[in-house]
Amino acid sequence: MTHSPLAIEATGLVKSYGETRAVDGVDLAVRRGSVYGVLGPNGAGKTTTIRMLATLIRPDAGSARVMGHDIVDEADAVRAAVSLTGQLASVDEDLTGRENLTLLGRLLGLKRPAAKARAAELLDAFGLAEAAGRLVKHYSGGMRRRLDIAASIVVTPELMFLDEPTTGLDPRSRNQVWEIIRAMVAEGTTILLCTQYLEEADQLADGIAVIDHGRVIAEGTPGQLKASVGSGALHVRLLHPDQRPEAEQVLGRELGAVVLEPDPAALSVVCSDADRGAVAIAELARSGVRIADFSLGQSSLDEVFLALTGRPAEAVPGEPDRIEEEHAS
Repeated sequence: MTHSPLAIEATGLVKSYGETRAVDGVDLAVRRGSVYGVLGPNGAGKTTTIRMLATLIRPDAGSARVMGHDIVDEADAVRAAVSLTGQLASVDEDLTGRENLTLLGRLLGLKRPAAKARAAELLDAFGLAEAAGRLVKHYSGGMRRRLDIAASIVVTPELMFLDEPTTGLDPRSRNQVWEIIRAMVAEGTTILLCTQYLEEADQLADGIAVIDHGRVIAEGTPGQLKASVGSGALHVRLLHPDQRPEAEQVLGRELGAVVLEPDPAALSVVCSDADRGAVAIAELARSGVRIADFSLGQSSLDEVFLALTGRPAEAVPGEPDRIEEEHAS
């Protein structure tokens, strides 16, 4: 029997809570040995989708195969092949880092010497060797997250579900987690990455599905998704950050919905027409907004999401998000 080239094949997955469909007919095709991003705001249906694929909850409709196994009829085989790391650390705070990893190794069937050796290997690889003897309750957020991922790969999984793995981390810790993810894929692990950080998907993912209100609304490589909303975007950086609200108003009137960048003096908007971009810049100048620099370049994934959904990626719909959190334990 030949292996399917796909690690995940999902068709029409549905999950409802009461009157609300948290997941409303999701199709996914994830190639083995790749990072596949499931992108969307809190409450879009990402976590519920992952929990179905990981066999933690049963779908109401649809079907899926994970590593060649049906998620309902062959749930045990799916669980043997996958690992799930969620938004909150699953390690024991009252044990040391070394004790956590050694215990997990023993629970997963390793002999004591092998469990200790694997723990030492992971602690070193994840930059935690110096903190190995400290209680986890005294770890920083970045250290805890790295330990949590290490705990997920004591026995290397064929497929790893990462649900918001860098939520709440500082930029340095986030970059460290990204390097760990790249190293795991280089060793042959397939990763399904759920994130609301568009930069994270852009950095890591070979393919992306954008989910909104429980449905896949777009799919492709980062480059394809950027190309789908037009050839470019107007990026503007202001001399005075306090003028950004006025600049947002002017650009919104001239070109459409505006993305506010992490830099408090920067903003951007989808714009494939250089002439329209020039008119918008002139209008900013007429309005008294001082511009440090501007450029017309490729759209970012932030602009893609805004164009697809009509709202920024960090917007949090109320009801679906509460449903996902309520049923996440």
